[in-house]
Amino acid sequence: MIEENGSERDVAKKEPIAVTEEETPEKVIKTEDNITRLNIEGKEIILIGTAHVSKESAKQVKAVIEAEQPDAVCIELDQQRYQSVTDKNRWQKMDIFKIIKEKKTTVLLVNLVISSFQNRLAKQFGIKPGQEMIQGIESAKEINAKLVLADRNIQTTFSRVWHGIGLKGKLALMVQILFSIFNDESISEEELEKMKSQDMLNAMLQDFTEHFPKLKKPLIDERDQYLSQKIKDAPGDKIVAILGAAHVPGIKKEIYNEHDLKALSKVPKKSKAPGKIAWAIPIIIIGVILYTFYMNFSAGVSQTVSWVIWNGGLSALGAVIALGHPLTILTAIVVAPISSLNPLLAAGWFAGFTEAYLRRPSVSDFERLSEDAVSVKGFWKNKVTRVLLVVTLTNLGSTLGTVIGGAEVIRVFIQTISQ
Repeated sequence: MIEENGSERDVAKKEPIAVTEEETPEKVIKTEDNITRLNIEGKEIILIGTAHVSKESAKQVKAVIEAEQPDAVCIELDQQRYQSVTDKNRWQKMDIFKIIKEKKTTVLLVNLVISSFQNRLAKQFGIKPGQEMIQGIESAKEINAKLVLADRNIQTTFSRVWHGIGLKGKLALMVQILFSIFNDESISEEELEKMKSQDMLNAMLQDFTEHFPKLKKPLIDERDQYLSQKIKDAPGDKIVAILGAAHVPGIKKEIYNEHDLKALSKVPKKSKAPGKIAWAIPIIIIGVILYTFYMNFSAGVSQTVSWVIWNGGLSALGAVIALGHPLTILTAIVVAPISSLNPLLAAGWFAGFTEAYLRRPSVSDFERLSEDAVSVKGFWKNKVTRVLLVVTLTNLGSTLGTVIGGAEVIRVFIQTISQ
């Protein structure tokens, strides 16, 4: 992090741009073109609302920081995203086997899918994703201002989102995110400028938040509160904050309130119910099959065959859709019927390890990861994302196979005891 240097404060400043004033019960808010000026507790706070792939936004960030010479520059990044922006070699350092072991394949795949929307627009307009944040970091260093990472940890945000939207919301969210892979529409410069009223993640999920209002609280409202407190607590008398423009209206309201950052950073405790259900299902399935064998051996065989076919077949189908290696597909077929009876195991993990071993991603695959993740073809072509797809789609197929195969086991059991 960049330390503050007060000796640079006497640099001449440009004349401020003409502003308009917005009256509220407690204060006067001055606004310029995508810029909002606030005065609170003896501090001057300048909010710059940006579009995350706009060249004009990056230029404006540079111009404002050079003109205002703030004591601190706040950026809408957390530590994880800051490192991803500043570390050019981050993909080369990735260990795909470690990611599978730590059960982070789905999270990484979702992050790549979300960022692909921004990367496509950035590629279209010839600018690096998050260039305005990069510019803010560079400009803060140039004037020796304190750099403040003002956003909440992205994993905390996703955890709070995931916890608060229910099973229906989880399924709809995954469909919405995965569907974005196939959306390769381009937009005009005019449409891009209109997007300054939304940051990229919020833009992609706008329709979803209309159907699931609970998503808005952790994704936008809570982050408005978190960002407001971090900006207000930033050191110095003059602070510039670089934000996705969707957050500016909320921050203008929330910055006058006190917010508990620890409470906003708290990760919801996982419910014990899913774990109990995860163990109850295989116990019931095994018990039903064994009892059916006791009553009617041929019916028990029929149950077992159905279980193996549905689990192995749909799990293998997931591996096929991911374009997995033939041995990866075979692994899914063999492992899925067994792993579905043990909540501690997952067919996708074994299939993913097999795929990564047989088609080990090269350095160039990691180097091209950001570029390949902007298209459907790239997701399936790149060996890194292919492994992620193998794990995710194989697990999805295994889950579906458990539901259908389990239903078939119960059907045969009911038919047997009714004879």
